[in-house]
Amino acid sequence: MAAGVPKVSVVVPAYNPGPHVEQLVASLLRQSMPATDFEVIFVDDGSTDGTPARLDELAAAHPHFRVRHIENSGWPSRPRNLGVELARGEYVQFVDDDDWLADEALARLYAYARENDADIAIGRMAGHGRSVPRGLFRVNHPDATLDNAPLIDSLTCHKMFRRAFLLRHGLRFPEEGRKRLEDHHLVVRAYLLSRRTCVLSDYTCYHHRKRPDGGSLTATRMVPAAYFGSLREVLDIVDAHTEPGPLRDKLHRRWLRTEMTRRLRGARLRNAPPDWVDQVVTEIRQTIRERFAPGVAAGLPSVLRTIAGLAAQGRVADLRRLAEWEAGIRARARLQGYAVTGATVTVTLTGQLRDGDQPLAYAHSDGRDRLVLPVEEVPAELLDCTVELGRARLDVLARHAGGNGEFLLPVSFEVDRVPTPSGGLHLLYRGTATVDFRTLNAGRTQGDWTLKARVSSAGWSLDAKLPLAFSCAVDGADPTVVDKRKRQPARQPALWRRLEQAIRRRLEQAVRRGPGVTGRQSVRTP
Repeated sequence: MAAGVPKVSVVVPAYNPGPHVEQLVASLLRQSMPATDFEVIFVDDGSTDGTPARLDELAAAHPHFRVRHIENSGWPSRPRNLGVELARGEYVQFVDDDDWLADEALARLYAYARENDADIAIGRMAGHGRSVPRGLFRVNHPDATLDNAPLIDSLTCHKMFRRAFLLRHGLRFPEEGRKRLEDHHLVVRAYLLSRRTCVLSDYTCYHHRKRPDGGSLTATRMVPAAYFGSLREVLDIVDAHTEPGPLRDKLHRRWLRTEMTRRLRGARLRNAPPDWVDQVVTEIRQTIRERFAPGVAAGLPSVLRTIAGLAAQGRVADLRRLAEWEAGIRARARLQGYAVTGATVTVTLTGQLRDGDQPLAYAHSDGRDRLVLPVEEVPAELLDCTVELGRARLDVLARHAGGNGEFLLPVSFEVDRVPTPSGGLHLLYRGTATVDFRTLNAGRTQGDWTLKARVSSAGWSLDAKLPLAFSCAVDGADPTVVDKRKRQPARQPALWRRLEQAIRRRLEQAVRRGPGVTGRQSVRTP
């Protein structure tokens, strides 16, 4: 690295974030990387609140902060592209104005990128009201590819890119109008061109937040024709760099799963305006029929495969019927017990997917398992979930109450197939998870922690809280355990007998009084 060149340029597009930018600012000022080793470039996209003055104030107070004010472009693409043009760092880290970085994010991610000579370095993400690709962050990936890791599940731009790599390939965000999926246009090309991409999973680097007021540069309802037009352009990028076959099908499947079938599920579809749903289904139907090979939908879990099949046929009423039913599917987890040995806690639990107040049931005949759905005339091959039930999974996650991330714990589990009177079955998950507070989050465990179970099967992956919490006074300390299960006080037999006798006497007196008594209550000693 040349003398005087920053290691990292942090590029932040800003538009009317108001007080929401302060958490980002504070995190940038707390970075363990010396201020002489990185720069922060805010590109103010014509803000009309107090943001311009606040950014100018920061730039005046901190030599490594810079600000460029531009006329409002209405979208983050132009500010990000300008930020790259202004950047001097060896690497560029994109951050949104309402997100924030962990204290050691820049230092750790830069070191990991240099260690692996990577064009792209992806740091573990934590979602706050937003989903993040948890499966990508199970382990560190020093050489992740689209083939050997679920990179395609991480298409936001909140990553660290080698600046020379961006410039050499002309990687820019599309600036024509308010183009949706602008991240996908750049990130997909970057993945396909990268010589090496690495994923740092053992430290939470990036905190991705949904603002409480719902505001952001892109927080408007999407126009289906424009949205799916942009999506098809991203598919063009994939097709230009891959041959027909399993890899292309795998990549295409990401958009079918996340941008299409996800929009047609549960409360999200049920609560959407009918005319908007009709437009979305029309666009999805066109894309499935014109762009996807048969292997794309075939690789989906059965419930998503069914939704895709209904959309391809334009069966909007059946999609609504299915969404209404699916909105009632929940995960339930029960804590069976726990044991504490020093800084290690072992938890035993059971879990289920529930349909209302009953376990979610599956049909079974001729050696095959099938979904039982409130929709008729669905081909059997779409409903077949035999393979997925064999892959049913139970995970346990620890989450830091202060926002320091969410971590998958080591877990062993088994899934029982429980027969039902109708000849079908439901699944009961039994598992044991271990959390070691000396190594969790690389030993940074000070504060409060909660646990939740994630129950997955046939296209559902739902969370349920566990009634167990932990508190660590300092990093790596033995935890204080809080069991939140409701416990009845120990019964005192003599007291219970006296109480029962008193209640019986009062009831007998009430009965003898006659009118006004509408019923009798019997009290039995358990």
